[in-house]
Amino acid sequence: MSKVYLVGAGPGDPDLITVKGLRCIQKADTILYDRLVNKELLEHAKEGADLIYCGKLPDYHTMKQETINRFLIKFAKKGYTVTRLKGGDPFVFGRGGEEAEALAMNGIDFEIVPGVTSGIAAAAYAGIPVTHREVSGSVAFVAGHYKNEAEDKERWKGLVNGVDTLAVYMGVSQLPYIQEQLLYHGKSPATPAAVIHWGTTDVQKTVTGTLENINKAVDQHGITNPSMIIIGDVVRYRDQLKWFGKDKFQNAVSEAL
Repeated sequence: MSKVYLVGAGPGDPDLITVKGLRCIQKADTILYDRLVNKELLEHAKEGADLIYCGKLPDYHTMKQETINRFLIKFAKKGYTVTRLKGGDPFVFGRGGEEAEALAMNGIDFEIVPGVTSGIAAAAYAGIPVTHREVSGSVAFVAGHYKNEAEDKERWKGLVNGVDTLAVYMGVSQLPYIQEQLLYHGKSPATPAAVIHWGTTDVQKTVTGTLENINKAVDQHGITNPSMIIIGDVVRYRDQLKWFGKDKFQNAVSEAL
């Protein structure tokens, strides 16, 4: 019987795939995978499995979401076992909800297989706990881009006043705007901040600073997407807790911290 598995591949380190996620890769007839999925995971696909790249770059979509949805439905209706392999977690800024909705509307049997999301894992590999009993009792996962500017400004206002740690996805290109909004709504310029590039991988780079100067540090070190932005007092723990030896910027800690 055909079935579609929406699988979180984790943040980049292939060892962070879940046991269930790995089994879904191994048994799939067809695998549709994203750009940020570690290609080593595809080596576990069975012989003859059809591997389809659905990768997306910022501002350029190799395959539109509607096309991906149609592919999932088409292959399932042919009786195939389909694994949709997505970076991180499928329901955390992965558009997995849209894909599941399309499957449900077409009567396709599906299952969600959660994955380790970058907002937690990239921070952990950089030595930053997103919560800590002493300084952070709350964390918000935030999209760095926006659709409606007026609504977005209200969103940042609420985040300043209601959350201790911000984990911002897809936000490097919008970092000056994010800084502006947080500072405007009362966030201290001295709030620690970190940007983690290709978190959990062999090429991980981490730069730290404050809300006031983090964009300058990002420009100075040439940090681009894919990167996670962590804002909050938890960033102060990096100097003590950093453990991932392959992070090329292990000592790039701002004097402001």
